[in-house]
Amino acid sequence: MTKPHLNLAPILRSCRHEDFDALFAIDQACFPRGIAYSRRMFRWFLSLPGADCLLGEAGGEIVGFILTDADPPQGQVITLDVLEPHRRSGIGSRLLQEAESRMHAAGVCEVTLETATNNQPAIAFWMKHGYRTEAVLKNYYLDRIDAFQMRKTFAASASTNRRPIE
Repeated sequence: MTKPHLNLAPILRSCRHEDFDALFAIDQACFPRGIAYSRRMFRWFLSLPGADCLLGEAGGEIVGFILTDADPPQGQVITLDVLEPHRRSGIGSRLLQEAESRMHAAGVCEVTLETATNNQPAIAFWMKHGYRTEAVLKNYYLDRIDAFQMRKTFAASASTNRRPIE
């Protein structure tokens, strides 16, 4: 049995105001209670001056999104959420690559993020995409789960075709 929409190439687009409920539901599905964002916190992140939210649709349904914040020369991945049936399909990588391109075009030179030290699939994903562990943040999640702070630095380039350091 095939999973719905898995064979359809996802479409990437910027989020719109009317996508909020779907994105919030995806965040709730992807993270446990207490780690998933509250409605208020999620709205706050989306309202940041440098916020950019890009989503992936497959079969007309939102299957994942990435929320970033650019405050050049720094950037941050706030969250990357992909619904379980669509993980390992490449959508997360496509979202990340497009978000990094947007941040770099905005003048970001390095990007940070946090991920739980016990989330091996996420750690492998971030490392595959050039992020390296910089610090351990004790009791970062739920006052009991440590997080890795990870960083990726982009190569300096005067051209418009900038590429991240791998």
